[in-house]
Amino acid sequence: MTRHREGAAGAALAALIGYATLIRPAMLCWGATDDEQSACYPGAHIVRGGTRTATMAVTIDAPPSSVWPWLVQMGFDRAGWYSWDWLDRGGIPSAERVHEEWQDIAIGDRLASASGGSVWFEVAALEPLRFLALRASLELGPRMRPFDPRGARPRFYSDSTWCFLLNELPAGRTRLLVSGYAISRPRPLTAIVDFVFWEPAHWLMQTRQFANLKRRAEPSRRGPRRGERDRIGAAPTVHGTTTETRA
Repeated sequence: MTRHREGAAGAALAALIGYATLIRPAMLCWGATDDEQSACYPGAHIVRGGTRTATMAVTIDAPPSSVWPWLVQMGFDRAGWYSWDWLDRGGIPSAERVHEEWQDIAIGDRLASASGGSVWFEVAALEPLRFLALRASLELGPRMRPFDPRGARPRFYSDSTWCFLLNELPAGRTRLLVSGYAISRPRPLTAIVDFVFWEPAHWLMQTRQFANLKRRAEPSRRGPRRGERDRIGAAPTVHGTTTETRA
C-alpha cells in the first residue's frame, strides 16, 4: 500500500511539473507572438497595483469594424459571451447576429456577468473600433459581491480587467489581443486558485470565444443562418452609475 501511495504521489508530482513547465506557459500566451507578449498593453492604469495577466491572440479575417459590434454587445442578458454557453450563460445560446439596440455603451456601464445582475463587468475604458476594457471588482468571501474600486478595497478581494485590443492588419483583417491586469488578496491563496482553476478556465473559455468570434465576424465562415436563437429577445442595454473616463 505504501509503495502504491508513493507511486501515485510521484505520478501526481510529475503531472504537476509537466503542467507548470509545459502546459501552463503555452496557455498563458496562446496564439500570441513574443512581440505581442512583451509589448506595452493598454489599460495598465485602471487597476491600481495590478500586474499583467495572460495574453492571448487570434487573427480574424474581417476588419475591426466587423469585429467591434460583436464585442460591445456582450453581456449575460445581452448577446452572451460567445464561449461555452452552458458554462457561462446557463445554456442560453449567444447571439448569432449584431443587435443595433446593444451597440451604444459608455464608460461606467455595467454588463451583467450572471443571472439577476448581482455581479457585473464595468466598462472601464472604451476606444471605438480599437480597445475595450471590462473591469470586475469583487469582494471575496462567503458572499462574493462587487465593491466600488474608487474607495477602499476590502480585506479579501479580486480586482481585474478583461481587455480587447483590435489591431488592423492588411487585406481587411484584424489581430485581436486579449489581456488585462489584476491584483488580489490574500495573494498566497488566490495565486493557488489562479494556478489550479482560473487560468485553465480562462484558457478554455477564451479560446472558445475566439473560435466563435471568427465564425460570426468572418463573411466566408458565417454560412446560412439557422435563425436567431436568443431566448431573451431585444433586452435594453444595462446601464450603471457613470464614472469618470479612465481610458
